[in-house]
Amino acid sequence: MKIAQIAPLMESVPPRFYGGTERVVSYLTEQLVALGHEVTLFASADSVTSARLVGCATTALRLDPNVVDHIPYYMLMLDKVRRLENEFDILHFHIDYLHFPLFRGLAGRTVTTLHGRQDLPDNKAIFIEFDDMPLVSISASQRKPIPDANFVANVYHGLPTNVLQPNYNPSGQYLAFIGRMSPEKRPDRAIEIARQFGIPLKIAAKVDRADESYFRETIAPLLHDTNVEFVGEINERDKNEFLGNALGLLFPVDWPEPFGLVMIEAMACGTPTLAFGCGSVPEIIDRGASGLIVDSVEAAVDALPHLLAMERKKVRQAFEERFSSTRMARDYLAIYHGLLNRPVETDRFPDVNNAATAGIGSESLN
Repeated sequence: MKIAQIAPLMESVPPRFYGGTERVVSYLTEQLVALGHEVTLFASADSVTSARLVGCATTALRLDPNVVDHIPYYMLMLDKVRRLENEFDILHFHIDYLHFPLFRGLAGRTVTTLHGRQDLPDNKAIFIEFDDMPLVSISASQRKPIPDANFVANVYHGLPTNVLQPNYNPSGQYLAFIGRMSPEKRPDRAIEIARQFGIPLKIAAKVDRADESYFRETIAPLLHDTNVEFVGEINERDKNEFLGNALGLLFPVDWPEPFGLVMIEAMACGTPTLAFGCGSVPEIIDRGASGLIVDSVEAAVDALPHLLAMERKKVRQAFEERFSSTRMARDYLAIYHGLLNRPVETDRFPDVNNAATAGIGSESLN
């Protein structure tokens, strides 16, 4: 099958440091190539891939100090996709809804994975108007604000099983926090949990321009605690050591988390996660197997001894059973085939969480 993957331009694919969507696009692209498909990746020109790369910006936009407005770069990218559209069987978009007006005439050959929150009221009119554009959610929770949108499937993210190695005997005596340094990710909660429990906390996080005042005014004063270490952004190589040597991951989010990639990254390292039950968290965490879910700082402190006693081999097993990139790629291949084989007049494609339930046998996916 000839497949186009259209990625965001904010980060390279894969990103050099933090970047969830671009990392998932990279894992999916590489796995589709490994399965024998002809894949073209539309992304920033500094991306690294075994697929054919069509560069749509010289570098990742976030890392280019000369970039003021992102929209022109996306317009240029969509023009390139339009000019090459006939080369592909399926066009898979990862850029929210920017392409809807241009590609509505090709709706049956497109699929759009929504990677962000969908509870913002401005979005609803788009999904009502463009109800012919097939959508994929990354958690059931993500759909709740727009239940009538044209969702054709739900596909959980996945990682290659060899990208992060499990560590069953961590050498660090600390808890870990990875994410954006933003109010909804609640690093302040992580600091308070670690402080009350009396255990060191290491924070690996990026500070976006939009969050600089939050970091300066709310978080920076808390970093004077000698038990808190802010290490900044880390790359994929450092992530294995950072997460693998941690006794546990704190994921104290306070927003409708669409997925939470770091939770399965921790699982891959054998590191259990202590999370607040917002958004997708109850779908991702297998309670007692890969982590624990709480609803307050006090409950988190009480739960930490149980988290630290969890068997790390079972945490890794939960990852391998549910969140591999092979499973993710096969889920998407089932969707591609289902959309291309769907009659013009038909009910909308059934909700699927894996290839088997998509109505397409695995033998037809390669």
